[in-house]
Amino acid sequence: MEVLIVENAAAAAMVGAGRVAELLAIKPNAVLGLATGSTSIAVYQELVSRYRRNHISFANVVTFNLDEYVGLISGSPQSYRSFMDRELFDHVDICIENTHFPACHPGDNPRLVGSEYEAKIIDAGGIDLQILGIGRNGHIGFNEPGSSLSSRTRIKTLTESTVHDNSRLFSENDFQPHLAMTMGIATILEARRTVLFATGKHKAAAVRDAIEGPLSARCQASALQLHERATFVLDEAAASLLEYKDYYQWANAENEALMREFGHFYELQGF
Repeated sequence: MEVLIVENAAAAAMVGAGRVAELLAIKPNAVLGLATGSTSIAVYQELVSRYRRNHISFANVVTFNLDEYVGLISGSPQSYRSFMDRELFDHVDICIENTHFPACHPGDNPRLVGSEYEAKIIDAGGIDLQILGIGRNGHIGFNEPGSSLSSRTRIKTLTESTVHDNSRLFSENDFQPHLAMTMGIATILEARRTVLFATGKHKAAAVRDAIEGPLSARCQASALQLHERATFVLDEAAASLLEYKDYYQWANAENEALMREFGHFYELQGF
């Protein structure tokens, strides 16, 4: 597990965009797992900026989003499809047919939606790089506390705290779903590389539990302790409760020296 602690959210976004750009330079047809949420917006903005400067292309990229609300009408501005269109897809050269969501439309059987989504990921060759955020209760995707650590893409009931946190995205008269389709923990752990971003003091407790706490269904992000190539990218505020913060910074400096001598991020990881 790699823990990178940077000065602020802007620096975290630069790291995230850099990891994506490095992968696309080596594998232009990479399969990306994408997340929504405020933390990921800055990463996508930096990717758009790099695309506009002709530094990267998404022409052959395939994407799978972590989750999608259940019950929103097609084209709803609160859907995660709309979010990704606004923040990334509409501004780069990606083929929209190569972008996938676990959408459960009215009348769809969520059990079939989940298994079909899993099959699509397998058919695409699996996810090369999964981008993640973390909820204040430690969830990744919409895998709320108590979710099985062996779970697959399925329907989940959102906790009241998650509904409350996301209510800022809905106006008073909007329908706000309490259900969502989400990749499961086992699905996330099968990605070849995961990068979780967390910024702000309000994420510090969840980050501490994920990195230094026990492996537990109470904090779903702690499952990343089982992933050989998991990276946490944190700003100073999000890292403020880590007991071994100094060690992580020391280890990062040593890893950077290895990179300079033997090659960059993805060459070392076998891509």
